[in-house]
Amino acid sequence: MSQPLTPARLPRRALRGDLLDFASAPAWAELDSPAPRFRPDHWLLIDEQGRIAGVQAEAPEESWQREDHSGRLILPGFIDTHVHCPQLDVIASYGTELLDWLHTYTFPAERRYADPAVARVGAERFLDALLAHGTTAAVVFPTVHKVSAEALFEAAAARGMRLITGKVLMDRHAPDGLRDDVAQAERDCVDLIHRFHARERLAYAVTVRFAPTSTPEQLAMAGALCRADASLFMQTHVAENRSEVDWVAQLFPDARSYLDVYAREGLLHPRAVLAHGIWLDETDRGVLAESGAQIAHSPSSNLFLGSGLMDWPGLRAAGVAVSAASDVGGGTSLSMQRNLLDAYKIQALRGERLSAWVALHAATRGAAEALGLARELGSFDAGTLADVCVWDWAMGSVAQARFEVARELHERVFAWMTLSDERNLAATFVAGEARYCRPATMTASAP
Repeated sequence: MSQPLTPARLPRRALRGDLLDFASAPAWAELDSPAPRFRPDHWLLIDEQGRIAGVQAEAPEESWQREDHSGRLILPGFIDTHVHCPQLDVIASYGTELLDWLHTYTFPAERRYADPAVARVGAERFLDALLAHGTTAAVVFPTVHKVSAEALFEAAAARGMRLITGKVLMDRHAPDGLRDDVAQAERDCVDLIHRFHARERLAYAVTVRFAPTSTPEQLAMAGALCRADASLFMQTHVAENRSEVDWVAQLFPDARSYLDVYAREGLLHPRAVLAHGIWLDETDRGVLAESGAQIAHSPSSNLFLGSGLMDWPGLRAAGVAVSAASDVGGGTSLSMQRNLLDAYKIQALRGERLSAWVALHAATRGAAEALGLARELGSFDAGTLADVCVWDWAMGSVAQARFEVARELHERVFAWMTLSDERNLAATFVAGEARYCRPATMTASAP
């Protein structure tokens, strides 16, 4: 993939605050970990190209545009590795599991995105909402309609965001207005790849909705696209719900497992992002690890739809990368902190404890590494693009009281992860440019 373009020239900017990122992957359940880099009351330097120029304790000289966020937490922007743009319209829909939820709520909402005006407005609203929740990069499902992918690419380019998306492939088991066919879908994908892939900070993902909504012929076409260009991403769903797993077994009786449906078509590779991965066996985990594909863990969605409790430590032990995702609208919030809190609850139900280090790493540097983009985003390493968010440590009297009695760094960060959400966000920068600033009517507690 070509290097993303960067802004021509920006004012050199310096942000002062409590800087937190990761130098490496933290071990499971290790609280006193060498992986996080916490540099309180430091300056983050952003050069004219919107890249991280360095970190220092002393104030930079006056040619830098200084922004003093003393007493605030500064993190790399979050990376959401699985989220659905059109499903903002059906977030918080009551009362069904996955398959019924798709037909009752999701498919009717997605059908509207055949209209270019709806697709454009929806893409802009969605990306602005991500930025207002502290997410600066995402792997996104649009709809089956080519225009929905075009709208996302164009809106992301206008905002300078790293966006990975592609027209959804569905040629069966979907209602009228949401099915394509193999030949036309291939033509659409090829055109979109030619126009958007590796342009600025955009990348194309061959996007298989999930195995039941693609014929074997369409899955083979998707695999051929991936083999023809190793720089393409692939995104899909796998083993989210037990009824879904049973349906896949009926539709593909020759496949060893749900995952095997994708593996035998060449859809598993280092740029493959598979959402959920709850109902995988030991062989599946080995196949994932060997392929380099990652699991996009969608904890809020898994709880809300009653899908199951993902075995995060088991996947890690098998060598499978796990990144963090909101899966809105099955998930109930674009806030990465709320999703990471739900991930903690899932592991608690399994008898495990998810540290703030493992959780936040999976939403920043860990996600960037799994996507092959660690030289571009996910940390404060010199030369990465300055996708940066400024957060208040505490909003409200309860959070402030908790903050004041926190004894050590992990306790402090875990309390922030648990009690914070988008209301704590003061500012979002994308490649060094301010893309969100909290309205003046919202105020924070003093640390």
